[in-house]
Amino acid sequence: MDLRTYFLSLSNEERGALAGKCGVAANHLRNCAYGTRRPSPELAVLIERHSKRAVTRQEMFPDTFKQTWPELRAA
Repeated sequence: MDLRTYFLSLSNEERGALAGKCGVAANHLRNCAYGTRRPSPELAVLIERHSKRAVTRQEMFPDTFKQTWPELRAA
């Protein structure tokens, strides 16, 4: 699932909780979801973890996934 779809499936409280778990402001997470900003690789890892892999790094970084996380190529 892409980040925007996942983000929109959450309530405002859940969005705030996810942002808090990821250590970013809810507005920053929203900007990443809508494509105004791109999450950092570190934030992508946290989003993947705290979304319970509903959103994966590969989905957030389809063009650079293999270069950013070469250890996960086979996954």
